[in-house]
Amino acid sequence: MFLDRVKINVRAGDGGDGAATFRREAHVPRGGPDGGDGGRGGSVYLAVDPGETTLRDFQYRHHFKATHGGRGERARRHGSAGNDLVIGVPPGTAVLDDASGELLADLVATGQQVMVARGGRGGLGNTHFKTSTHQAPKHAQKGEPGTELWVRLELRLIADVGLVGLPNAGKSTFLNAVSNAKAKVGDYPFTTLHPKLGVVRHKGVDFVLADIPGLIEGAAEGAGVGDRFLGHVERTRVLLHLVDANNEDVATAWRTVRDELEAYGAGLADKPEVIALNKTDTIDDELSAALAAELVAASGSPVFPVSGATGAGVEAVLDALLGQIGRMAAAAAATEESGWSPL
Repeated sequence: MFLDRVKINVRAGDGGDGAATFRREAHVPRGGPDGGDGGRGGSVYLAVDPGETTLRDFQYRHHFKATHGGRGERARRHGSAGNDLVIGVPPGTAVLDDASGELLADLVATGQQVMVARGGRGGLGNTHFKTSTHQAPKHAQKGEPGTELWVRLELRLIADVGLVGLPNAGKSTFLNAVSNAKAKVGDYPFTTLHPKLGVVRHKGVDFVLADIPGLIEGAAEGAGVGDRFLGHVERTRVLLHLVDANNEDVATAWRTVRDELEAYGAGLADKPEVIALNKTDTIDDELSAALAAELVAASGSPVFPVSGATGAGVEAVLDALLGQIGRMAAAAAATEESGWSPL
């Protein structure tokens, strides 16, 4: 099961209480305070685990707790610190405060981690409260409680190319034709219910292609849980927009998806787009050319006739994708070298 959105409760450990004790030794009739400090509570961290690909580990477990700090003891012995809890999440996980919706972290690369719940500080022992006028303090400090909150984890796939289009546009067939993926294929809408990844090797270059479930009108507002699907498009560099040649109006079909990308925001509509008229094996060449011309007029961009079923036209589409990926990579490298960042 592909699980891409969960809510979990994280609770850091409480700090241990400080001790209020006094020296009690033979021949030391008035031993002073010797209470040790409490240990800090353990904190809770989320860290990228490259071995994970979904959030399935959180399907049945929703509560995570770090351990409490130990109490202080006599003879100025401090309590032990609580153990931190590190929870592994897959690359591409966005961490949000469930109450406010605030983005706490965007965990993408191996080695990244974020503290989501801080352990409480340990309380001070009574040795800290001794003064020249108060030689025998009988009080110590309580440990602070650890932070507790609900966080929402949203997995957004990391891919070079995102396959978008209306339901039944032939995305799964295309993905299977060009990659090592084994996506489910069927001649009915919503065959793909979860995003799928495939690795494409073309002209000696590997890139990752993500099959995003078919978008429908209103997807940006959550129709057909389309807002969740659109979230997976956020991290892709390039969009491959497949339009079914059997649609009654191919221009409207293209515009429907474009409208949802624009409505969702997050820069989706600004991503480079390669447009392909798919399933051309089901129509004649004359009609294929006419439909492609309609798409060119509507989009103002080149359109590639293609058939995922037969492989016709696939080479040209992959060439176009490689070109776009190369340009995006070069632009990113130039930005990094200049030190400029839009963030």
